[in-house]
Amino acid sequence: MVVLGFSTTLTLGDRGAWAACRVNRSANSSFRLYRKRSAVIRAEVRFVNGDDAKKLVTEEGFTVLDVRDRIQYERARITSCCHVPLFVENQDNDLGTIIKRTVHNNFSGLFFGLPFTKPNPDFVQSVKQQFPPDSKLLVVCQEGLRSAAAANTLENQGFENVACLTSGLQSVKPGTFDSVGSTELQDAGKAGLVTIQGKISAVLGTVLICAFLFITFFPEQAEKLLQMSPAS
Repeated sequence: MVVLGFSTTLTLGDRGAWAACRVNRSANSSFRLYRKRSAVIRAEVRFVNGDDAKKLVTEEGFTVLDVRDRIQYERARITSCCHVPLFVENQDNDLGTIIKRTVHNNFSGLFFGLPFTKPNPDFVQSVKQQFPPDSKLLVVCQEGLRSAAAANTLENQGFENVACLTSGLQSVKPGTFDSVGSTELQDAGKAGLVTIQGKISAVLGTVLICAFLFITFFPEQAEKLLQMSPAS
């Protein structure tokens, strides 16, 4: 009976210990889950303006990662930047791509000078080959959309120190960064008939202003010129 009682008491104690162990395991699992979630939460992408971006490069040692397409990059770029395009020119020759490329080249490409592109399938791998995950990267593009997408992609891939230039290089004040290329950083996205149209509008505006001033201050001479014009 004593053995039986001892055995019964031991069994109850084992049950209590087992219950306590389960509680501890549950607590430990919750703690590990909390630690795992905490580990997953990394520093978010820092969105900065032109002046703050300059400080990141000069004072904190950030490297500029330019994700624009090849054409914009060649027009103007920040000195000593690294170029890995988020989109590359689409040279595929399937029927659907040919039709899309033709439509693009006759509209967006013609008026804005934009190349027909597709997502760069090697973007992440190319960045990883050049930079370790703890690298300080300042991601830039022309308008700020591609750089935001690229920065979020790199952050999701484990890069810990990523910043993004808000509104792109088009919003940077002249002289903020040293640059190379055939134009200013702010104008690298301007091309095609839009730029020609702007020049034509400027010339026509100047001619109209001059004609208005001539008629206003020299009305007699203007009337004589009108009389000399051939009658319709």
